[in-house]
Amino acid sequence: MTYLGEGWDSRAELVGGRWVERRPRRPHIGPQLVRETVVMPWLAPLLPLPVPVPVLVSEDPVIVRHELVDGEVQPSPNAAQGKQLAEFLLALHAVPADEAARRGVRPTRLPVERFRAEVLPHAPEGEPLLDALAGLPTHTLVHGDLGPEHVLGRDGVLTGVIDFGDLHLGDPALDLAWALHSTPPEFADALASTYGVTADLRERASIWHQLGPWDEVLYGNDIGDPSLVESGLAGVRDRLRIWVPREPTD
Repeated sequence: MTYLGEGWDSRAELVGGRWVERRPRRPHIGPQLVRETVVMPWLAPLLPLPVPVPVLVSEDPVIVRHELVDGEVQPSPNAAQGKQLAEFLLALHAVPADEAARRGVRPTRLPVERFRAEVLPHAPEGEPLLDALAGLPTHTLVHGDLGPEHVLGRDGVLTGVIDFGDLHLGDPALDLAWALHSTPPEFADALASTYGVTADLRERASIWHQLGPWDEVLYGNDIGDPSLVESGLAGVRDRLRIWVPREPTD
């Protein structure tokens, strides 16, 4: 058994060179892992790239296992990979939300009250960002945590997308945040063209991109890690410096 690492929610080990075994880091994550064993076998055949399809190994303690998804993190994704990811997201976002809801997928409520209490006092210039969160859509099946560590590739092509623990019904622009705002231009442009990104989608993706470090602050507070809190606050301030709120329209 080889230790692979841990994220915010779970820790992973490689078993027999083929199977990824995951355990929750916090008690409330257990049901989330169990839900993946229900949703992912249904969802995987609908998507154009390989994804984890976990099975439940143990209920107490919760342990799930899935076959290793081939590939590595791509530090500089290319245009062809941008087109691939756009096709993946088009397929994911087209999945019927009511079918996902039948399998336990729900909207995720943003912790706006905690943002105001724990982040805003340290970055009061972020008030317009919190105001912009009102009315964002919650009607689409989204990955919910799409970033560089969850998009795998090899030899210039994508080979899989991993970590569906934050799968929920939400705003499709959330899945475009990193892809449009933190990737090489050739990747972002190819993705935007293939997906058909509108001005409104791009603006909402910018809002979600701004919000990323706010979650880091809350997580740092949850686990009592001041260094993580400070890192998150630095990210909040850095991103706010370049964010221009959209002017309200009549």
